[in-house]
Amino acid sequence: MLDLATLHEAIAAAKPDAECLIWRDRRLTWREVTDRTRRLARVLHEHGLGRRETAAEPWESPHDHLALYLYNGPEYLEGLLGAHKARVAPFNVNYRYVDEELVHLFTDGRPAAILYHAAFAPTLARALDRLGRRPLLLQVADESGNDLLPGALDYEQALAAASPDPLDVRPDPSDLHILYTGGTTGRPKGVLWRIGDLLTGPLAVRRRDGGPFSGVEEAVDGALNRPEARVLVAPPMMHGGGTWTALGGWCGGGVVIIPDRVDRLDAANLLSVATRERVTRMPLVGDAFCRPLVEELERAEPGAYDLSSLRSIINSAAAISPGVRARLTALLPHVRILDVLGSSESGFQVARQAAGSEPFHPMPGAAVVSDDRTRLLKPGEEEVGWLAKSGVIPLGYLGDPDKTRETFVTIEGRRLVVAGDRARLLQDGRIEVYGREATTINTGGEKVYAEEVEEVLRGIPGVAEALVVGRPSERWGQEVVAVIRPDRREPGAAGLTDEALRAGCAARLAGYKIPKAFFRTEESLRLPNGKADYKTARAIVAKGAAMSAAEGAPRGAAEG
Repeated sequence: MLDLATLHEAIAAAKPDAECLIWRDRRLTWREVTDRTRRLARVLHEHGLGRRETAAEPWESPHDHLALYLYNGPEYLEGLLGAHKARVAPFNVNYRYVDEELVHLFTDGRPAAILYHAAFAPTLARALDRLGRRPLLLQVADESGNDLLPGALDYEQALAAASPDPLDVRPDPSDLHILYTGGTTGRPKGVLWRIGDLLTGPLAVRRRDGGPFSGVEEAVDGALNRPEARVLVAPPMMHGGGTWTALGGWCGGGVVIIPDRVDRLDAANLLSVATRERVTRMPLVGDAFCRPLVEELERAEPGAYDLSSLRSIINSAAAISPGVRARLTALLPHVRILDVLGSSESGFQVARQAAGSEPFHPMPGAAVVSDDRTRLLKPGEEEVGWLAKSGVIPLGYLGDPDKTRETFVTIEGRRLVVAGDRARLLQDGRIEVYGREATTINTGGEKVYAEEVEEVLRGIPGVAEALVVGRPSERWGQEVVAVIRPDRREPGAAGLTDEALRAGCAARLAGYKIPKAFFRTEESLRLPNGKADYKTARAIVAKGAAMSAAEGAPRGAAEG
């Protein structure tokens, strides 16, 4: 097996002066990235961070952890690579989190060091005050102009003061890479990937026939003897898809390119960068990314953007609607659009190039298990089961033995991960995927766990019950909406305006989790057995939206 740090150093030794990483006016060569990541590794090592022991259980980590609390930028990838060179396990931080979410994440992830953009310093300071401990802080200067937090090191100054000599530690394929997800697990959970498995699986560092490389030398030869990929990473690297695409580009000897604008999607800038840098590959996230790009291409003067070098668009995390896909195909007929589906826990499981709701083709290790998770389904069985994956998969969830045992199971002698997608195995071997359980909402590539939002809503004075569901959205694929039953006995019920509800959510939730619309009802939102009545909630949303459209009222204003 291979590891990221050793492979990157070997490719750098073979092509030291070639471009490796581009952002705005910064064009870093492989030699320069190696220099900077060695320096970061030394900073971490000299502060006592590294790998300390061998984990006894699949949910345990033997490493110190580095939290990456960053927008996309060179520092994100340097943080990942530098951490592995020091045998420190990096993990992602969703930069949209507010105080309470950040405190929960850091309590669970236990970072010994945090690499963060200065823009996030105020939120980070409040979270650290609540945690009551002070990890090593490395602050990256940005346009915010925020001062260093007390005790923090300026990132560039720390690197400049460190030696560029390699550390006397040997990274290993068993070293961990932690990917936090909030998908089917509710609260964020750290998925523990061995870096060797991550390379062989999601990063696709393997021979063209799908087999593993015999060693570093063969992997480097493979990277040097293929057309150079120039990968423009538009999705946030705080999510698995963005990170995997970037690291996969590097491991194949390619150039990673980051759009100029990193705090939000800027379609014109993204296309300008793609033109300027002769991009060959671009990952996107459903309609939330594709629709603005299509609209900008249709609006632009002929020849404004030259995407003749672009060979493939990799879409993941959210679907592209048929209409948007048709427009994109008409605009870029030479580009292959590939849909891939998977999860942080499984890597990519299935893929398709066909539009619409066509079934997926399984990727190596993909399977469908029965509803009771006791057997592997055979092609053509009518049962709707669970999409699963075997082979190179993670070890488990950090610090959570129960969830690890529930999600990572052994069936018919195969160890599989069952992350929560419903699926059916067709007679021809293709797989129909029906999506996650009803309480998980995918909005613009972000996964929102309904119960987390409901808990916040129910804590607002005057709210008796609350259910959260997703409804179709042209821009986001799905958008989060809420149905509440006011408690007329409480004085606060009279002031439950949409603005008040949003304000109550904003104090505890990231912006993408806050419902886009609120519907009110006097009906109970519980079934006789006490469980949530999502069927009634969806009916109220559908009725309210129809009434609002007919009356010309703002969406979400209707009563149930």
